[in-house]
Amino acid sequence: MFHVEHLFNQLIIFYKIRKEPFPDKELSMLQELSAEERHKISTCIQLFQEERRNLIPILQRIQESLAYLPPEAIQMVAKYLHLSDGEVYGVATFYNQFRFHPPGKHPLKVCLGTACHVRGGDIILENFERKLGIREGQTSPDREFSIDRVACVGCCALAPVALVGEKVYGHMAPSKVEGLILGFQIEKERQEREKLKDDSEKS
Repeated sequence: MFHVEHLFNQLIIFYKIRKEPFPDKELSMLQELSAEERHKISTCIQLFQEERRNLIPILQRIQESLAYLPPEAIQMVAKYLHLSDGEVYGVATFYNQFRFHPPGKHPLKVCLGTACHVRGGDIILENFERKLGIREGQTSPDREFSIDRVACVGCCALAPVALVGEKVYGHMAPSKVEGLILGFQIEKERQEREKLKDDSEKS
């Protein structure tokens, strides 16, 4: 127990020295939390005692519940554990497991394992970022797409590989990136037209 507490204290001290800023201006641009989401965060927090060593388990539980760590969750956790927002955010950013943007309706994951990397996986990632206007770990403003990198998806023979949800797309190329995104956009427009048609018929 002492060993865990000691490591945690060292991590807190490290981020105090770094003065890791809490990017509330950037993150506040995201959609506000609903009352249900706030309740979920509060429930996750209350499962643990008011001890700093519970920071990471609390953050993990919140992410399991919401699929990301919204800025309001960072603030609520900081208040509960008597830490600053920057300290909580700094510790969370130390671990790749945490994400700070809500996942998109179509979560994109680009494999950058060895096989995919040597076959241009990084170029595929760059093409997704450029086409959607967001960076890895971010979500598009309309929350349709999010981009993340993964170490390996176990489909090395299909490298380079990308996933949309659970569906695997192999032998990716820059031209396929544009076609893939365009397909989802066309489907979205079709659904919107059908919804407008149904609404007009009901009225």
